[in-house]
This record gives sequence, C-alpha cells and structure tokens, in this order.
Amino acid sequence: MRSLALFSVAALTLSIAVTAASCGDETISAITTTTASSTSGGGGSGGSGGSGGSGGGRLLDDKDCDPLVPSHCGFPFPSNVYLEDDVKTKSGKRVAFRKNMMPAVAGLGHMNPTPWNDSDGFSPGQGPVTDLPGATVTGLPTQDTIEASITKDSPTILLDTSTGELVPHFAELDVSAASSGTDRAFIIRPVVRLKDATRYIVAIRHVVDKDGKALSPSPVFQALRDGGKSDEASVASRRALYKDIFAQLEKAGVKKDDLQIAWDYSTASRESNTAAMVHMRDDALALVGTAGPKYKVMSVEENPNPMIRRRLHVMMTVPLYLDKPGPGGKLVLGADGLPKQNGTADYEVLVHIPNSLVDNGTTGAPLENGHGLLGDKTEGQDGYLAEMSNKHGYVGFAVDFIGMAEEDLQTVTDAISGDIGSFRQCVDRQHQGMINSLLAMRMMRGDFAKDPQVTFNGKSVIDTTVGFYRGDSQGGIFGSTYMALSTDVTRGLLGEPGMPYNLLLNRSKDFDPFFQALQIVYSSGRDIQIALGLVQMLWDRTEPTGYAPYVVENMLPGTPKHEILIHAAIGDQQVTPLGAQMVARSMHAKNLKPVNRSIYGIPDTDGPFLGSGYVEFSFMLPESPKTNTPPTGAMYPDSDDPHDKVRKLNAAYDQSDWFFRHGEVKAFCAGVCDPE
Repeated sequence: MRSLALFSVAALTLSIAVTAASCGDETISAITTTTASSTSGGGGSGGSGGSGGSGGGRLLDDKDCDPLVPSHCGFPFPSNVYLEDDVKTKSGKRVAFRKNMMPAVAGLGHMNPTPWNDSDGFSPGQGPVTDLPGATVTGLPTQDTIEASITKDSPTILLDTSTGELVPHFAELDVSAASSGTDRAFIIRPVVRLKDATRYIVAIRHVVDKDGKALSPSPVFQALRDGGKSDEASVASRRALYKDIFAQLEKAGVKKDDLQIAWDYSTASRESNTAAMVHMRDDALALVGTAGPKYKVMSVEENPNPMIRRRLHVMMTVPLYLDKPGPGGKLVLGADGLPKQNGTADYEVLVHIPNSLVDNGTTGAPLENGHGLLGDKTEGQDGYLAEMSNKHGYVGFAVDFIGMAEEDLQTVTDAISGDIGSFRQCVDRQHQGMINSLLAMRMMRGDFAKDPQVTFNGKSVIDTTVGFYRGDSQGGIFGSTYMALSTDVTRGLLGEPGMPYNLLLNRSKDFDPFFQALQIVYSSGRDIQIALGLVQMLWDRTEPTGYAPYVVENMLPGTPKHEILIHAAIGDQQVTPLGAQMVARSMHAKNLKPVNRSIYGIPDTDGPFLGSGYVEFSFMLPESPKTNTPPTGAMYPDSDDPHDKVRKLNAAYDQSDWFFRHGEVKAFCAGVCDPE
C-alpha cells in the first residue's frame, strides 16, 4: 500500500452525507439474478469435501436473522444457512443472503444482497466471525501459539470435513476503533488459505468472561446441543444437520458437551472465483497473438534522470471487456455468463530504458512493476524501479492497475459511503486492469521490441526471450494474481504482499481514513466486520485469495508453473507480515536462513535453494500489534515505517536479480537481513 496522506476524511464524510440523502439502489453488473431454489437442508455432506452441509430454505423458517446468535443479526458469518441448492453452479450451491440480515447503511437501509447472488460459496480467505457477548481472549490460540489451535483441546476449532483435519488459526476479538467492550466480534483467523468448494465446521468452547466464568450458549444452540425442547422452529429443522456436525467433531476428538456454539460453512469453488479472469486472459491473448497489442509511441523523454536514458509514453490498444474504459466500468457478459469483448480501449504503458543497456550495447529483459495502493504507473520511475533497471540491466515498465488505481479513488469512496455491494464495480474494473498488465508484458515481448525508439546503434535493447514481474505493497498483493495468470512470466518478486484483504485492512494505517468513514456508515463494529467479510467474497475474484494456491502447483488451465520470491519487513505499518506469511504458505515458500525469526508453516531452509522463498527483513523495530489494529502511536512513528525501505536496499536488488536470472533463492545479506 502507499500513504494516503492526501486523502481527506472530511471529503469522505461529505460524500457519505450526500449519499445518505440521495443514493438509491445501485445496479450491479456482472451478476446472475436468477433466484435459486430453496431447499430444506437436513443432513451434512458427511465429510465428502463438497460444499454440502446445511442449505438455506426452511432451516431458518424464513427468518432473516439466525436465532443461533440472537445478540446480533448476521452472525455467525459465513454460514451455510445462507446457501441454497443450484444445479447450475460448480459446487451445486448458491449464496442467497436475505436482505434484512445484511448490515444496515446509514440513510439507505439494509444492503442489497444481489451482488453476491452468483457466488457458489463463501470466501476461502474469510475468517469466520460470531458474537459472544462478554467474551475475553483468555486461553485462546494466538499468533504466537498457532500450534495449539490444531490440538483437540483448543478452545476454537476449525474442521476441514473433507479430511477430518483441524485448520491452524488464531482467535481474536475485534478491538478496532469502532468496537466498544460490548461491540466486539469474535474472529477466528485461519493462517492457511482454505480449500475451494469444501465444507468447514466451526466450534467454540471454554471462552470466559472478565471474571473467568464460561459463557453460556444461546438457547437455540443449547437446545441443538443437548436435545432439549425449543419453541424456535429452526431448531427442529436443524436437528439432522447438527447430528452430523456433532458426529464430525466427535470423530476429530471434540466432544459437544461444553460447546458454546458450532456451525458450518462452505467455500466457493475455484471456478466461481477465477473463471471470468481466465476466460478474459485466454480471449485477450488469442486476439493480440505473439505480436502483442497494437501500440503508438505518444512521447519520448530523453535522460529524465541519471539512471534512465529514455522514457517512452506508449499507448496500447487492448480488447475491452467493460461497458466503458474509465472508472465505474462494469463487465459486459455474454450469453454464457462470462465476460465478452466490447470493442477496444487505449491504456498507457510507461517504459524506462536504462543507461546501462545503451552504454554497454546489451539487451535487458522486460521487468514489469506493480504500483501501490490507489497509485499509478509512475511509481518508482525516478527511484527503485529506475535503480533496479539500471543496476542490473532491465527494461522497466508499468501500467496503471485500473480498478485500484488513483483514478478509482472516487469509486472506492462511493462504495464505502453507500451500499458496499457497489464495490463490485471496482472488482469488475480490476479484471480489466489485470488483463492490461498481462497484455503490457505481451506488448514488450512482441512487435514493440522492434520499435525504433527502443533501438540503439541498430540493436533493440529488449530481450524478448524472457520477462519478469516485481511489485510492492498493492503491487505485491495483486502480484500473486498476476503470477497465477501469466503465461509469459514464470518468476516474480512480491514485495510486502499479503492476503486476504479481510485480514490486512484493520491492521493497516492506510485503511484508517476509510475505517473512520465506515464507522459513520454502519452503527456497530460487528456490522463492519460482516461488511468486510462480504467485500472479501467479491474481492476473491481478483485478489490473491482466489489465486495464490495456483501459482506453484495445481495451476489454472493453460498456465505454467511459477516461482516466487517474497520480501517482507517486520513491523510493516501498512501491510501486516501476517498477510505475507499467508501468501508464503499458499506457495510453499521456504524461509531463507539465517532468519530473523522462525514462522509457523514456513520452514527455515539453508540457501541457495530452487523454488519459492520468503525473506524477512528486520529494521530493529517493534513487531506489529497482536490485535486487529494498525501500528500507530508513539511506538510506531511514521518515520520508522519499514514498508517502503526493503525495495531500496542493495541486498534486495541483488537477491531479486539473482532469483530472476537463476531461479535460486540466495542470501545476499551479511548474516540476517537487518537490513543488509
């Protein structure tokens, strides 16, 4: 991410006031509005690994709120009570939220559930949340005791029904600024990305209040657990389901007797999250071919800085899959429900030819740069990208990642200040932004490499046989998606990456102005946590949660295997290293020795080694808070933030170059990286 110092909370507040006064329901693009059929639910999937288990329909007896958690509507979330059968989806299910269970937006009423109608399950990155009034964190597994979460004695259980295995996690209470002592969601944070189209069971027990007394279960859950009578109709509807839930927990060594709550939810299929993007990629690359997209050099800057000999402003013409190329564009769908081309559009590519290639008469591989939060393609043009290109002989280039570029700020603001389901428009445009990034690399390796403006002394400076990706912050985050999709690039650097956004946002100081706005829009911190979970479901279609597991194995159709180098910084104030560690585990990365610290699930390994690697830098700063809050206050001055520092280190430049050229993760620091 990048600093949002220029972002005005006052402007957001004004936008919210205007929206509350005048905004109506948004028409959301790229959704299937067919109503799914209701089912009666009943028995579970029996651990088959599918997204079975409870279905919606009569399980709640047509209620909007689940009486399992009477203290706050919408909890527990996610839950299979909001799934319905649909034979047309890959998982056989479809999400069917009820309008009145959705968080209420100030001035607008309850959110419109329509944008989620075409999801066939819940996010594999979402941390399940519920409300346990009076709960404390006493005895819960923490970030430092993750191993305890996969024992049968753990107070919090996340069970994979396809294998019977417990999922490693930590548990926390929402202590963000919006949450008072009585307004704190109870959150379970998986530290591995969950499987697609798989049913999970959540079970919680032994949670105590401030006096050390165990919390009582809700009357509905107690009736389900103990077999007692209940006037609540949904209890009878769920008897068979909970017989299965308790049996599966028992098989895992977890008895039902002292459970305070348990429920199930099922993740979306891989196809639900990735099919649109893969289709767009294949269609776009076939249209432009090996020559790459048509282009025009718009202007040329000679010697813009001491490192760059020539900077080119190039306009490429690409297939358009949106109804308009600018902010707010929505995907255009064909009869098959997949995006279809809607003419073409022009997007700018910024190309940097370094002095070293020209002076030495050599060629350099194209190196694509991914920019930070709501930034643009100029990032690094006079700094780290220019330095890396000149020092090691690359032709640096970049495009705006539209959908999350500077020009999209207003669309993001509108989503936050109104019905957050309209964030679907941002995700739609991110699809085009990712395709533009892939096509820019194809352009660099295609006919553009023969252009007179990249030719010196009769020779092109571009090596078309190979290309690489590097990105930091948002560029590192979406770099996982880029690498999972790219057919032209097989090695990439992810600087300060992370996933899922649902984990990252509350822990980032960049999110603070947006979070202040959310506190105006929603009446409680618990609703904010549900809203963030809902956004995660939409974001999976472009962010790493939908793609990271397919970078190094089980690749997407027609996609080669990739290798990744991850750089992170202890105490990062903008992207928590917890997110980088999630990415590393998803890609089976190894922690290069000597290490600053050992990390659960990322094996310490002597280098050099082939494959994907994780390198964590220490600037002798405090670790990030152990709560879902950003590093702020006297302990974390802005001047100490290591977020932008790793990318500028010689050790980072040299290690990245070696990895790109040789595929080896090799140590370039003198001992542990602190920082050199």
